[in-house]
Amino acid sequence: MSSDAVVVDVPQVRRLIAAQFPQWADLPVTPVATSGVDNISFRLGEGMLIRMPRFARWTGQVTREQRWLPLLAPLLPLAVPEPLGRGRPGEGYPFPWSVYRWIEGTNADLSAIDDPGQAAIDLADFLLALRDIDTSGGPPPEWSNGFRGVALHDHRDSAVVASRLRDRIAVLDGFFDVEAVTAVWQAGLDAPAWAGPPVWVHGDLVGGNMVARAGRLAAVIDFGTLAVGDPACDLIAAWGFLPAGARAEFRKLLAVDDATWARGRVWGLTSLLPSMADLADPVRAARARQGLTEIVADLRD
Repeated sequence: MSSDAVVVDVPQVRRLIAAQFPQWADLPVTPVATSGVDNISFRLGEGMLIRMPRFARWTGQVTREQRWLPLLAPLLPLAVPEPLGRGRPGEGYPFPWSVYRWIEGTNADLSAIDDPGQAAIDLADFLLALRDIDTSGGPPPEWSNGFRGVALHDHRDSAVVASRLRDRIAVLDGFFDVEAVTAVWQAGLDAPAWAGPPVWVHGDLVGGNMVARAGRLAAVIDFGTLAVGDPACDLIAAWGFLPAGARAEFRKLLAVDDATWARGRVWGLTSLLPSMADLADPVRAARARQGLTEIVADLRD
């Protein structure tokens, strides 16, 4: 976590609730065990979730989710977070924040999914519906959504900007074939840019941002990186969530052309490239090696 991260504790959250949402002041506040990196989350009673940005960069996510999720939700086949309240800075906390309805389930890693093939279908249906929604007034790739949906050659500070990817690939030296991974990146750079109209993208479709219930995908959460841009961005899901056996069906259902798939592989790298801490953990290192092996094999097939 960066040194400029805001730290929030339960008493502070209770004070914020009491001051701004007194109707909920008597409800218990408990930390969520799997809070994300960019936001910290708390349960509010049994039926609500408090979500608070840790960094100034992500405060625009609050406005974006509050504005767009109520409009997108009725048009999507999976549940998405439902905003119930918008909090203001206060009690020493400097940013806006949100209260959502709690979505029951678990993080949608593959251990929580009974049939990965069905998960590929459900996720493809979700993306097709999302891309079909009118984008008028939608947020472009910008600072507060991590520039999700930009072209791979874009110079802004996205997950796929050259300066970031170059450094992340360099970490692989001595662990994995750097040239092979660089070839995946280069194939994306060489592919034609998206020529169609910009579409809605979630921006971070990995298992931690999806909810499983009763063995199936039930919801997509964390729309902080929501943007209108290149659909290749959401092919992160092919590499950061789906297993190899479900990937081809996912691509077929989305009718992804070769150029978009090549760009999507680069976005997929952002979910696979390990950090130094990952390499020090045998389980995470093995997972990274498997993912990188699959993405390189996909290029070569």
